[in-house]
Amino acid sequence: MRNTKSLLAEAFGTFWLVLGGCGSAVLAAGFPEHGIHFVGVSLAFGLTVLTMAYAVGHVSGGHFNPAVTLGLWAGGRFPARDIVPYMLAQVVGGIVASFTLYVIASGKAGWDLGATGLASNGYGAHSPGGYSMQAAFLTEVLMTGFFLFIIMGATHGRAAAGFAPIAIGLALTLIHLISIPVTNTSVNPARSTGPALVEGGIALQQLWLFWLAPLIGGAGGGWLYRQLIAGNED
Repeated sequence: MRNTKSLLAEAFGTFWLVLGGCGSAVLAAGFPEHGIHFVGVSLAFGLTVLTMAYAVGHVSGGHFNPAVTLGLWAGGRFPARDIVPYMLAQVVGGIVASFTLYVIASGKAGWDLGATGLASNGYGAHSPGGYSMQAAFLTEVLMTGFFLFIIMGATHGRAAAGFAPIAIGLALTLIHLISIPVTNTSVNPARSTGPALVEGGIALQQLWLFWLAPLIGGAGGGWLYRQLIAGNED
């Protein structure tokens, strides 16, 4: 029962992350003069994690991201046996959220999935700023690595109690402020998978990078924190 509740919490939290983050980009960012633009979208992603970490973090740990799950394992904070179930729950949540967003967005007259998309991630011609595959890969590895390092520190036994979701949410906001122009910011394979499956085409063809790079970065960030700080866990 405990494991089932944890998986449901991960699916629900990831659903909120994708619906809130990608939804802000698709539904609210493009309004002339009134759109929320990069800053608003960045805040939206950060707020989804902050709110769900408080809502269900006590149930599942509040990962909502396969790279976070792998990184916490690499950091010695998560059992290997639960990695795959957590990742599957997160991906399901992200896919359901993306199809939900598609239904909402397509309710606007004249809306075109091919022209607008669902805030999928990409590089080269599919990068918001036209950045190369190499730049995108490095950005995703670094941003996810720092994200895990911050998560590990904010949830450290000696960190201020109760404030971890705030630090983690603000970290994700900052990450988006840095990297939206490069890749539209993934740092989360589940967040990338849902929109790519709905959009198809180049988004789906480039999805491999937004699994590989965040997983490498997440594992590296968790491992590095463990090597540098693990002696102070008690």
